[in-house]
Amino acid sequence: MAWNNQPKTLGELLDVLASRVKKVDLRIIDEIRTLWPTVVDEALATRCVPELVKNGTLLVSVPSGAFSQRILQEHDDILTGLAVLGDRAPRRIRPYIPET
Repeated sequence: MAWNNQPKTLGELLDVLASRVKKVDLRIIDEIRTLWPTVVDEALATRCVPELVKNGTLLVSVPSGAFSQRILQEHDDILTGLAVLGDRAPRRIRPYIPET
């Protein structure tokens, strides 16, 4: 392997990092965050944040139990909206309330 002193792009470095982190897709979350406002209503889009996809589960931070319940109620519709991501789309959603 030839040594190359040229700097790598951020995308190349993230691809390497993502390939080393098992079962956590660091690249897909940006795509989900872009789609999020088109998949959920404005109240959820502005208050609930997709944080991470791990083992096919999308973790969404929510501000309260009421928003957690709404995410669970809309689980199937959200997954349908994210299905445009193909085989990388999450299969489950888990809301959580971050510690403050």
